[in-house]
Amino acid sequence: MGKTIVVPGDIVSDNIKMSGSGTYVRDGEVCAAVYGILNAGDRYISVIPLAGKYIPHANDRVIGIVTEVAYSNWIVDINAPYEGVLHISQYPQRIDVENMSRYLKVGDCILTMVKDVDAGMRVELSFRDRENRRLDDGRIITIDPTKMPRVIGRSGSMIRLLKSEIGCGMFVGQNGRIWINGNDDRIDLAIQTVKYIEDYAHTPGLTERVQAFLKAKQKTRYGRTHESAESVEHVKSAESTEGTDEVRNGNE
Repeated sequence: MGKTIVVPGDIVSDNIKMSGSGTYVRDGEVCAAVYGILNAGDRYISVIPLAGKYIPHANDRVIGIVTEVAYSNWIVDINAPYEGVLHISQYPQRIDVENMSRYLKVGDCILTMVKDVDAGMRVELSFRDRENRRLDDGRIITIDPTKMPRVIGRSGSMIRLLKSEIGCGMFVGQNGRIWINGNDDRIDLAIQTVKYIEDYAHTPGLTERVQAFLKAKQKTRYGRTHESAESVEHVKSAESTEGTDEVRNGNE
């Protein structure tokens, strides 16, 4: 069964208790608040936007770029309309303000967490979690943040597929940035595949499409100059097959 595309104002449920992200309640009915894909779960109904900016929320894991070292704060670009602020107290060890650039300097890419977002959209970051760190190796790419649930997949299924099939390290930030680590060939293939997912995120049967795409690419990579007719036909078949991939917000 294909995915349902809804527009703002479309009625998606008559059970107001099911109202989730991307929806609102009007006259006892749940309506779509954004243009996107309807995601109907057992306990809630949400709409995954097909386009839009990243809006930070507490506990989001994001990939940021340090843009300024100010007194007691690092200012961080988090690919949002608002800058992130990482206070020196949120660094995992005690440091002096005079030495802040020794730990994080302008241009550094970091894996960090949104600690809090206040009413004025001041975004406070934290660097205290064990997974938070500076990203010294690999490459970082940026895609439409609204396509991130498709890159992650149901319970992390898509990102696991990419890691195992391509053989590289990956982390998907909820702000539309993805860190990829490995040798150059594997990184290039990962980037191509992520861009493919971004282009086809709105379509059904995405897992089958990606598997076919990787199979065709890997045939070429291992010494064949052309994709086989079987592989090309597989891609075409996958593009016309309706799957049951579930679109979810969040990260694993």
